[in-house]
Amino acid sequence: MPALSLDDQQRLRHLTIQIARRLRSCLDLAERHFNRTFIVPDFNFRLRGLKAGVAYLQQNEIRLNRTLLLENSDAFLQQVVPHELAHLLVYQIYGRVKPHGKEWRFVMAQLFRLPADTCHQFDIQNVQGNTVAYRCDCQTHQLSLRRHNNIVKNKVRYHCRLCKTLLVAG
Repeated sequence: MPALSLDDQQRLRHLTIQIARRLRSCLDLAERHFNRTFIVPDFNFRLRGLKAGVAYLQQNEIRLNRTLLLENSDAFLQQVVPHELAHLLVYQIYGRVKPHGKEWRFVMAQLFRLPADTCHQFDIQNVQGNTVAYRCDCQTHQLSLRRHNNIVKNKVRYHCRLCKTLLVAG
């Protein structure tokens, strides 16, 4: 990971405190609703790539994308942190269920009173590595070098989520 400026280091320290408070606030709601206690999850900023956050269920850990956090701190505190915490809570309450299934949607919408959005809309230009253009019947897709190499070396096939046609180099 690239080194941070002194200003960004200070912002990250401040955001760490805010994230811990946000987690505690959301946990308090869950504890009152489910009438049980939950262990505060660990969190860190070791996530790279295009994802904003990932919940590691069995480790009770949330990994956040440091670059996206610094660029979108308000949205992270409002949506991303509760989103990932909801995954951990659902796992502890219900076990393995669909990642964005009815249990997760309930925690997000009814308990946290937040939109049950499954994807972020952040500008990913600063976290996106080199890409290769592929096309389908409706648009051009920028695939990561990892996916491109999977196509070339491992004969993996990817399809467009919208038109369902095979992606081809182009």
